Amino acid sequence: MTYNLMNDPNVWVIAGLVFVLGVLIGMFLTAGGRRKWKSRYKDEVANRESWEREHAKLKAEQTEREKEWRERDSLRAAAIKDPTEPGDGEVRSL
Repeated sequence: MTYNLMNDPNVWVIAGLVFVLGVLIGMFLTAGGRRKWKSRYKDEVANRESWEREHAKLKAEQTEREKEWRERDSLRAAAIKDPTEPGDGEVRSL
């Protein structure tokens, strides 16, 4: 009987052993990986939540500033409409 690469039983045994060795090496290399990715995931979630809190705080501050700016603009517009208010150095006549 002539043996070629696909019919040789030694090739199949070697291929099986290489496969088993690869599986074992993969298991040993990823043994501590579960704790690593879980801790990284929890750190990332905590980081994202802190960024969201910071964003909400800054957005509230910006809204408050815009409200103050609108109020100042409205007071400025009212002052421009009536430039002869008491306290400007001029006295209104009755």
